[in-house]
Amino acid sequence: MAKGRAVAIVLESAEKKDLLALTRKHGAPQALAERSRIVLAAAEGLNNKEIAAKVGVCTATVGTWRNRFAKNRMDGLYDEPRPGAPREIGDDEIATTIRKTLETLPKGATHWSLRTMAKEIGHAPSTVHRIWRAFGLQPHRVETFKLSSDPLFVEKVRDIVGLYLSPPERAVVLSVDEKSQVQALDRTQPLLPMRPGQAERCTHDYKRNGTTSLFAALDVKAGTIIGKCMTRHRATEFRKFLDEVERNVPTDLDIHVIMDNYGTHKTKLIRDWLAKRPRWHVHFTPTSASWINQVERFFALLTERALRRGVFRSVAELEKAIKAYIDTTNADPKPFRWTKTADDILASIQRFCLRTLTANA
Repeated sequence: MAKGRAVAIVLESAEKKDLLALTRKHGAPQALAERSRIVLAAAEGLNNKEIAAKVGVCTATVGTWRNRFAKNRMDGLYDEPRPGAPREIGDDEIATTIRKTLETLPKGATHWSLRTMAKEIGHAPSTVHRIWRAFGLQPHRVETFKLSSDPLFVEKVRDIVGLYLSPPERAVVLSVDEKSQVQALDRTQPLLPMRPGQAERCTHDYKRNGTTSLFAALDVKAGTIIGKCMTRHRATEFRKFLDEVERNVPTDLDIHVIMDNYGTHKTKLIRDWLAKRPRWHVHFTPTSASWINQVERFFALLTERALRRGVFRSVAELEKAIKAYIDTTNADPKPFRWTKTADDILASIQRFCLRTLTANA
């Protein structure tokens, strides 16, 4: 073959089939798919310049993989072992590091850090970081949980989830709760506004200017909010809020109320009020299971979007901000979408309990 002339490629049927499979295989390395397209184009009789234009690479790359395929066939398309320093930590040491992370604690501390573990095993912190990342270990993080001990947990979950997924006709389903002791906080120094390259800044200390309590009822289907701020959150205030709800719901609709087991929800005053109104139906959440009450999600959004970074020099300013957020929500309501069935939730809790028992065995 004269210098500079491309080597001819003739494919067997099995090779052509394998090369086509590599170009179409989902998840195949893109480099390998590109090399396969180069060889297939060469087998069609195209020269290197034409192949480079077709595949989108330079002619030198086309020549390299064309020649490697001609010499080693399919094996020539795969990368050769790359030079580099041998791995400094063996499989046994990796296993020991993982066991230490999971089963032991450093002296005088509650969890391992990169540097304490590196000192323990005699390797660099970057090595420990790679091991932890490969096995999904994050000793610096901790999450909270609490399982409900309610003896009627299963029944209550099925009842409430049933209301979310299949609400009764001619009725409104309201998720009700109170966000108590919302503080009107003012910063001790003015805010520094956001600018290019710098986030908004505020002082870490603050001045308290009083509190208010927000009573809220979320219409599960419509996504609208009935809200009222009051100075306290006793049974008396809760009854006044129920009066507000009663005035806002059409008289021809039943009212299904989902609420927690807070003491003010079960006083004689509230029981007597509900007994006089047969269209009201109360569904109590399981104890220690506030996650099932959808209004809690509304409270989280309210805090995140309107309260946490707010500056309030009085309770009146705070209540005005809360009302403005509720009005904005009601102007363009977007109901929360409940997707899990009761069976899905109970199965997930069962798996969590079994993992916990196994870990503590």
